[in-house]
Amino acid sequence: MNQSDFSSSSPSSTRLHGSSSTELVTQPLPPQTRIAFIQSSWHEDIVSRGRAAFLAEMSHHGVASDAIDLFQVPGAFEIPLHAKKLAQSGRYAAVVCCGLVVDGGIYRHDFVAGAVINGLMSVQLETGVPVFSAVLTPLHFHEHETHLLFFTEHFLVKGKEAAQACLQTLASLQKMQALLG
Repeated sequence: MNQSDFSSSSPSSTRLHGSSSTELVTQPLPPQTRIAFIQSSWHEDIVSRGRAAFLAEMSHHGVASDAIDLFQVPGAFEIPLHAKKLAQSGRYAAVVCCGLVVDGGIYRHDFVAGAVINGLMSVQLETGVPVFSAVLTPLHFHEHETHLLFFTEHFLVKGKEAAQACLQTLASLQKMQALLG
């Protein structure tokens, strides 16, 4: 199949559900909708920027701060278990996770990063509750001014992106549920 195969389809014969990555299409969330936000404590000064950006973006789109419950865990390794318990509770429409897994010069970094990301994916597939990751696993991180500044700013971007992905996914799931009945 090539590009011409798509252009020859009439608009009425093909319906694309969802939205493109360049536009943020959201619907107002039902009033009872709750979102869980889990943050790790390691490098809290950096990671908390992701939380602040997430909350600001959600507020910008009309989501009240009291619709978002905040949880803090010691490190990123603890995030998936908390995400699973929160998703299984039936109380939350989505779970957002934020943390920083850094390479401390030993092999553990790779195991932790893989376990966290795989764990989060398993949670959403097992529970049907969307889980969003703003858990960053940089190849190199050193506590000097350049990296601290870069990752502090980068978490602002990732927090905003997590909020947008959360809103888009919840809207998409809402549309899908209406179509499926």
